[in-house]
Amino acid sequence: MSLSDRPRRDDPRRGEFTPLKIIDERGRSCVLEALPSVILTVSREGVIEDANAAAESFFELGKPLLIGQKLERLLPFGSPLITLVQHVQDRGAAINEYKVDLGRPGQEGDRRVDVHCAPLPEQDGLVLVVLQERTIADKIDRQLSHRGAVRSVSGLASMLAHEIKNPLSGIRGAAQLLESGLSDQDRALTRLICEETDRIVRLVDRMEVFSDARPLKRERVNIHSVLDHVKQVAQSGFARRIRFVENYDPSLPPVYANRDQLVQAFLNLVKNAAEAIGLDAVDGEIELSTAFRPGVSLRAMGARSPVGLPLEFCVRDNGPGVPDDIAAHLFDPFVTTKSSGTGLGLALVAKIVNDHGGVIECESLPRRTTFRILMPMYRAKTEKREAARS
Repeated sequence: MSLSDRPRRDDPRRGEFTPLKIIDERGRSCVLEALPSVILTVSREGVIEDANAAAESFFELGKPLLIGQKLERLLPFGSPLITLVQHVQDRGAAINEYKVDLGRPGQEGDRRVDVHCAPLPEQDGLVLVVLQERTIADKIDRQLSHRGAVRSVSGLASMLAHEIKNPLSGIRGAAQLLESGLSDQDRALTRLICEETDRIVRLVDRMEVFSDARPLKRERVNIHSVLDHVKQVAQSGFARRIRFVENYDPSLPPVYANRDQLVQAFLNLVKNAAEAIGLDAVDGEIELSTAFRPGVSLRAMGARSPVGLPLEFCVRDNGPGVPDDIAAHLFDPFVTTKSSGTGLGLALVAKIVNDHGGVIECESLPRRTTFRILMPMYRAKTEKREAARS
């Protein structure tokens, strides 16, 4: 019988509708194991009947220990997830709930997840539980916010340079002319005017960096030489009392970047870490690490295809951490916890990383704050293609 003669799934010759079997049991199991979401099946008695690999990672238990375990024993007392599962069993209808705090017994901090619970048909009270960690969605939201902040500060920088620097030079010149005919007491005031105008000009000069829209001159860069240079500068100055730990992947391929801008970005991050630790700390430590993390990609605005970001660079410190009230706006301009800070250092880092097609993320806990940068690696054909365009 040819393919055209075979009965379709809705063919009356078959007597009744039969769904097509696309994936066999083994293939279905492989799909569930590959999914990044946590997937559990929970019985009417609250016992875990099955779990995928993501569930093992989430609960930090192997499958032999997960299966047969009561779900309530893996969660804090009164966890909302237990209530959601019970509602599904009672009502026989699916429930979705977003941003549910799901802590672990004996574990500090909460884990925020999106929850989907649904009854499995003809399975006598069995409930499918799907957990999606919010970190992925939140990171995407933060990256979009970072890029929006970079664009807004770029426009602000152009306006400031044009509207402020010119009148400031006139004010400074007038103060210098007045100084020659004044007494020593009054001359101190004109010097104060000059010093303050110079300070404002320096601030505007720092912001002008954000309005530089020229294409980057990039090449293959050894990130370890960049980090070694940054460490040497830091240890000879602002971080001379802080211990540095290096955790490098020696086989890491080169990054496709502008070396000077990378030095500036990591110098800002290390300086930020040193200031967070403080001058009085006796056990201050900054860890610099590199790693290869395949599987991460980002599609830039207007790009035809996503760009892989397999190179991970981290700056980690054991300072007090980032206050919760500014954590979501850490890379916005003028956001700072320092009384004398301008709040432009991390905004500049975000711009540099963004210009390189990478992403930056901060994860902060007391005595463990990590700034993580993901960037594309060097490929010779990419360099040739960009050279042909210019």
